[in-house]
Amino acid sequence: MDKHIENKTTDLEYRETYYESDVVEGHAPEPVARLNGKERSAGAFQCAKSRRKYWIILSSMVVLGLLFTAGLIWYDNPMPVTHPGFRLIAERRLEAVLVMIIVAVCQALATVAFQTVTNNRIITPSIMGFESLYTVIHTATIFFLGSTALLQTRSLSMFLAQMGVMVLLTLVLYTWLLSGKRGNMHAMLLVGIILGGGLGSVATFMQRTLTPSEFDVLSARLFGSVNNAEAEYFPIAIPLVAIAGLLLLLSSRRLNVIALGREATTNLGVNHRASAIFTLILVSILMAVSTSLVGPMTFLGFLVATLAYQFADTYDHRFVFPMSVTIAFVVLTGSYFIMNHIFNAQGVVSIIIEMIGGSVFLFVILRKGRL
Repeated sequence: MDKHIENKTTDLEYRETYYESDVVEGHAPEPVARLNGKERSAGAFQCAKSRRKYWIILSSMVVLGLLFTAGLIWYDNPMPVTHPGFRLIAERRLEAVLVMIIVAVCQALATVAFQTVTNNRIITPSIMGFESLYTVIHTATIFFLGSTALLQTRSLSMFLAQMGVMVLLTLVLYTWLLSGKRGNMHAMLLVGIILGGGLGSVATFMQRTLTPSEFDVLSARLFGSVNNAEAEYFPIAIPLVAIAGLLLLLSSRRLNVIALGREATTNLGVNHRASAIFTLILVSILMAVSTSLVGPMTFLGFLVATLAYQFADTYDHRFVFPMSVTIAFVVLTGSYFIMNHIFNAQGVVSIIIEMIGGSVFLFVILRKGRL
């Protein structure tokens, strides 16, 4: 019996060693623990195998994204390569790819950061009423001014106005419900859901009074599509996305701490409330840009974030963020390439993405059994 206890103690012995395979350029080697004969890392990844798996998947996603990008730009171009028209068509397609990059960065970073702050991997920023507000703005425009006015307001000023209203709404919501002494994240989420539902009801009421032709024009604008974006939006959208995205990336280590919960974050010396408000403001900017640029994409962020968590297999946002952005870009470019050039059904791309994202959402809900 004493021998059995001695062998068991030896099996559970914890030793730290360093391996050359774990050395990352610019970083010190990470200690690896041996527990029951298995290697486990104390760093962002459980072991060297997990690290290699991450980089293989990320590299594969980058290659897929480049292939789909090349296909969107050059495949099935009706003009010969030497013809001047080929360049014009390629430039137009390149604008669509640039819109996909912007949307991928916005949806991926915003959803992952939002789920970290709220400590829930089911909910997304869409529940805060961004898409409902977008729908109300366009529905009210055609309700009061007619379909012609809706087409005429497709300008930079309208883009800025929509984005400003969305950011202002969320700023008021966050500062009111999170900055007070009784700041409550759950109350903020509930108020966001109620506002989103209320705005959706108002939009539905106005839509029922529209003529069939006006409703048809409105419906085309309410589906998320890269065709809704204009090149004149880029000088505003790109700097905003770049700044907000960079700030989120620089906050990756702080988000790792926030993911531990309010109590643990406070005990580690981080102001949870201030960090949460700062992150949610960046999330609101990214979501406002994405929604104002292409329209609602309810389940894209959830789909991308869920896949990123599965593929990255780490808690560290320094690795989850790049994986989520890459997956989002592959999903968008791949969907548009397949639907445009294989099925000739460009108008249903967003519907397919929403259907797949919604199916993944239901699968996760049923598997977890709770929100």
